[in-house]
Amino acid sequence: MAGISFEVKEQICVLSHSTKGWSKQLNLVSWNGRDAKYDIRDWDENHEKMGRGVSLSRDELGKLRNCLISLDIQLSDDEQTHTETLVALN
Repeated sequence: MAGISFEVKEQICVLSHSTKGWSKQLNLVSWNGRDAKYDIRDWDENHEKMGRGVSLSRDELGKLRNCLISLDIQLSDDEQTHTETLVALN
């Protein structure tokens, strides 16, 4: 990725892990010195390599949140416990 610079400003959460050591993460990332955006993508352990992803403004992230809430996804017991722990930490 020549010519592209990035800075992970904040690691928000890990969504999943792969068997190859990479993880899908939600982070706040500044790309090419611009204002940081919320970013979902796969990263290697050291944040040196990344996969394709999507960057969202705060407004877009809010709309996504509302959309996900409206889906009324049923979580497993483990997922519910993890979610409640994250909420309690924030």
